[in-house]
Amino acid sequence: MISSSNWPEGNDGMSKKRMRQIGSLMVFAAFLVLLILYSKSIYGGLCRALDIFEPFLLGGAIAFVLNIPMRGIEEKLLGGIKSKKAAGAKRAVSIAGSIVFVLLILTLVVSIVIPQLKQAVDKLTREIPVFIDGASALLEKYATEYPELSIQAEKLQSIEVNWESVVSKVAAFLKSGVGSMLNSTFSVAGNIISGVLNFFIAFVFAIYILCQKEKLADQGARILKAYLSERACGRVNKVLVLLYKNFTNFITGQCVEAVILGLMFVIAMSIFRFPYAMMIGVLIAFTALIPVVGAFIGCAVGVFLMLIEDPILALWFIILFLVLQQIEGNLIYPKVVGNSVGLPSIWVLMAVTLGGSLFGVAGM
Repeated sequence: MISSSNWPEGNDGMSKKRMRQIGSLMVFAAFLVLLILYSKSIYGGLCRALDIFEPFLLGGAIAFVLNIPMRGIEEKLLGGIKSKKAAGAKRAVSIAGSIVFVLLILTLVVSIVIPQLKQAVDKLTREIPVFIDGASALLEKYATEYPELSIQAEKLQSIEVNWESVVSKVAAFLKSGVGSMLNSTFSVAGNIISGVLNFFIAFVFAIYILCQKEKLADQGARILKAYLSERACGRVNKVLVLLYKNFTNFITGQCVEAVILGLMFVIAMSIFRFPYAMMIGVLIAFTALIPVVGAFIGCAVGVFLMLIEDPILALWFIILFLVLQQIEGNLIYPKVVGNSVGLPSIWVLMAVTLGGSLFGVAGM
């Protein structure tokens, strides 16, 4: 028999390494089993944690977006100010300028969209009585030309209706409906108040992040150095820098793509003499900030406005939208956003498609 003392030294080290690998696999398998068994509890806990930290996550997102114009103002417009004493005033002016910039864009969109939308609604209210009169005249004409319709109408009038049963059912429906409506009203009011409060907290948190971003970055680096090795810190910093660069470029590319799409609609609708060209173009550009599907929101408004003018015009607008959307989705969007994040167009298109299939708009 061969004793263990006669084994090569390498075999002992190899067996220990294999045992560590087997132990790691067993721990990982046990973790997966526990994750599956307690998936509901884990999911509920994650949802609860997200609800608690929602204002702060939203504040971080707001700060990330505002930081893009803020950096441009701070580095390009106020870059000549090098004094340390003026650093606080420089940062305050940059934050205020970025907020004013975003508010100006929103004001521009509202000032273009709302008046024309109001004009369309006013036109619709003027045309509803005309439509009702026309429909009544058409019904009378058909009743005269086709006496069978009058006979069928008289048969319908002769049908006896149990009005007591109808009234009791309507009363019961209204009673239950009023209660549910009150509950819904209180629920909606509570959600609105909660949303406004969360947004206010998030906005204040975002301003704090922007004011102290260098200090917060230094504190984060110290925490990483305290708990991770130097090699791990380097990897984490590399990933964070890459994430910051790519997300910044993605937002910039998304804004450029939205402007291009809006201009395409304004130009095409003006060439083919569609009404509301400027309003629909601006609205589609604004909603196109939601990747891929956002432009369809503007399309729905456009179809509604075209239906007021002429149903055939609405059909032509849908055809125009589908053509421009195909050009934008398959050529412009992957090219612009793909270049902004450093990915080939096909990978951006695949990522957006798979993300939308798995997680909807958030996945995109």
